[in-house]
Amino acid sequence: MREDAEAISVLLGAAYDAESVGPTEVSDALRRIGASEEQAAEIADRVHRSQREFSRLRRREHELSALFSSARELAELRDSDAVLERLVQRAHEMMGADLAYLSEFDPGTRELRVRETSGSVSASLPSLRVPPGRGLVSAVVESRAPLWVSNYSSYTSERHDSGVDEAVSDEGLVSMLGVPMLTSDDVLGVLFVGNRTEKSFSPEEVSLLSAMADHASVILQTTYTLRSLQESEDASRRNLESLTAHLVERDRANTVHQELVQAVLAGGGFGPVAETLASALGRSVAILDDQDQIIAAAGLPLAAGMLEPDAAIHDAIAESRRSGHCVAVTGSTVRAVAALSAGKRHFGAMLLGDGEFELGAVDFRTVERAAQVGALLALQQEAASGADQRVRSELITDLLDDVPERRSDVERRARRLGVDLQTLDTLLLLAVPGDQQTAAARALSRHLDERTLVGEYRGFIVVAHSSARDALEPERLRAHAEASIQHPVSLVVPRAAKGALPDAFVSAMRTARLLAALEITGMTVQVDDFLPYSAILDTDSRALGTFLRDTIGAVRTYDADRGADLLGTLRAFVRNNASPTRTARALNFHTNTILQRLDRLDHVLGADWREDERMFRLGIAVRLDELRERLERR
Repeated sequence: MREDAEAISVLLGAAYDAESVGPTEVSDALRRIGASEEQAAEIADRVHRSQREFSRLRRREHELSALFSSARELAELRDSDAVLERLVQRAHEMMGADLAYLSEFDPGTRELRVRETSGSVSASLPSLRVPPGRGLVSAVVESRAPLWVSNYSSYTSERHDSGVDEAVSDEGLVSMLGVPMLTSDDVLGVLFVGNRTEKSFSPEEVSLLSAMADHASVILQTTYTLRSLQESEDASRRNLESLTAHLVERDRANTVHQELVQAVLAGGGFGPVAETLASALGRSVAILDDQDQIIAAAGLPLAAGMLEPDAAIHDAIAESRRSGHCVAVTGSTVRAVAALSAGKRHFGAMLLGDGEFELGAVDFRTVERAAQVGALLALQQEAASGADQRVRSELITDLLDDVPERRSDVERRARRLGVDLQTLDTLLLLAVPGDQQTAAARALSRHLDERTLVGEYRGFIVVAHSSARDALEPERLRAHAEASIQHPVSLVVPRAAKGALPDAFVSAMRTARLLAALEITGMTVQVDDFLPYSAILDTDSRALGTFLRDTIGAVRTYDADRGADLLGTLRAFVRNNASPTRTARALNFHTNTILQRLDRLDHVLGADWREDERMFRLGIAVRLDELRERLERR
């Protein structure tokens, strides 16, 4: 009876724990309770099948438990990388494989990049990128179905790749199973397990790994969705920030526009324009004229580049003149410039320093609008200046014409301009090309005080002022006129007028015409330097040139042909009252040498050149020619 109980206990134990009984214990127990050999073998076979089914169910239960755990982790998804890492580890454990890894598919390059590994022993696999059409992984992507090989070395040769083969060799992999991670339309990647021995994979193993791959697909798809949502959120935030900044710029531009209109209507000039722009844009602003002189500034202190514009700033101003737009400046303390232009006219530029925020597109348009307002102000001031200049030119004309009947009217108009005619005792005359006289006169008027008269008269610019006040420096005045028109200017200084301005003008005009006849320009001269030539010579350029050629032209030709200085001897002879001895002493030559040179002059000029009339003409020509050379050497 006791033996029967033990046999039944063995049979019951074998039903749920195959490892608790040996391979023949079931048959032995059955025979002990009276079963025949055949009956015992049949029942033992059923028990073994039950054991295998029980083991399968227990393994399935374990797999389902692991899948449920993965599903819980997926539901609590916070860090997709951590969940994928844990899922690959579970695949490694549940499949009982030597290695598990996940490759992510890149739809752009169609490469597969290993993203997570578990059980890897080499450095090559975690960084592996499989090119399109290579390896088992590409076959899985193309077929969208699970595939496995029991021995990768015998896998079809056209699928092999040196990089993949090297990674497989470093890991010592032999058999591999890969299942795709799918969405409805796309392949997201492939989940792999591998062994370092040959192995055939069962349908249950393929099914289990496919379930794990489905979880990985959800994780990746969720990651992509979250990433897309984040990118959309970031893009929306950027668009909102851009729209907000644009609205701020537009509000700022509208404010500036209104204040600029008020500034122009109030007639405040350039100062309010600079103040408005500096306040709105939060930076220093300087407005320069066409000579780079600051005419208005705000937002002090000014940047160094505003005080002394460098080449980069001048290039930007030139570009702004060409394009009509505000131009950014790089590598300078000035951040942006806008030219003050109207058509082909250039009045200066608007320079902007650094600020707390970068200037946007609307800010640039605002600066351009301010520059247009500045150009309109310049035109307005020019029109007013032009009217005033015409009045002053008319007063200069009446003053120099000196018509007694109009003297009282001239004095009345002078008083309206704040000019005391009784103190005007000094006159300067400037020779300026006709088409640039107005511009030069306007520039000189801005440069001098209002009590100085500047106007156009008989083809010249005349400056009348009082010597009792600050004396004018003629050379600086001429240089200023030249800079304003970018053209050489000659200035003539007559003798002190002492109330006789018309006489001073006549002597200065004769000297200026003589300079033009001699083709001398771009210098300051005294009337006394050209007396008496300006009084006795025709100042027609062609007539004066003929006179010089007829008198000393032959001597110049002789010197040029022979490399001599016979003209120098003639000059010394004239200066020393036609005395050979004094001429020799002046030139440090022997008297005989001078006599020989005088004989040559007889040959060149003719034997009568020393007669009174010829000598008088030669004396004038020689002295005038010598004066011209001296002036040209200045």
